[in-house]
Amino acid sequence: MIIWVNGAFGSGKTQTAYELQRRISDSFIYDPENVGFFIRKNIPAEVKKNDFQDYPMWREINYTMLKHINNHYEGTIIIPMTIVNPQYFEEIVGRLRSDRITINHFVLCATKEVLQKRLRSRGERKNSWAEQQIDRCVEGLSDRIFEQRIDTNKLTIEDVVIQIASLSNINLLPDNRGTFRKKYDKIKTQIKQIRLIN
Repeated sequence: MIIWVNGAFGSGKTQTAYELQRRISDSFIYDPENVGFFIRKNIPAEVKKNDFQDYPMWREINYTMLKHINNHYEGTIIIPMTIVNPQYFEEIVGRLRSDRITINHFVLCATKEVLQKRLRSRGERKNSWAEQQIDRCVEGLSDRIFEQRIDTNKLTIEDVVIQIASLSNINLLPDNRGTFRKKYDKIKTQIKQIRLIN
């Protein structure tokens, strides 16, 4: 099974994905961005695109990788990735579903104000690249192809994890961590997402 956690930047995709991984036995985080960073680093500047999702090979490689992993790994694959173009979604998720691969796709939704507040809480400056993408993401994700929406405005990450697990018919492992450990894990996840790109 694949669980794809979609949503605008600041919606909580990454924190949700890593919490799911902690609570689901035999689970693996797959990050499609890594393919984009590889492409970006190995393409001449003269022919680079602004968004690596616009490269057909980004969609093809991620489709092929996910099909391969799913065919050889018996656990749950968890993907935290914003994808708002219906065509690109079909080229990856639609093709995988055509291959009879189970993909539970969830869009984490929140108001623009909540998204902005969350971006600030993780250190993003006002009018950062992530904040500039909010309107585009919200509009794109309103397409009916992006089903299974979860309103996260008043939910904690734990609430979202429980809801996704319930909708996916997955039993979560008990969470015996204390408050300090939960905060530590949250910070650790944030640090993992810092990309030093030259």
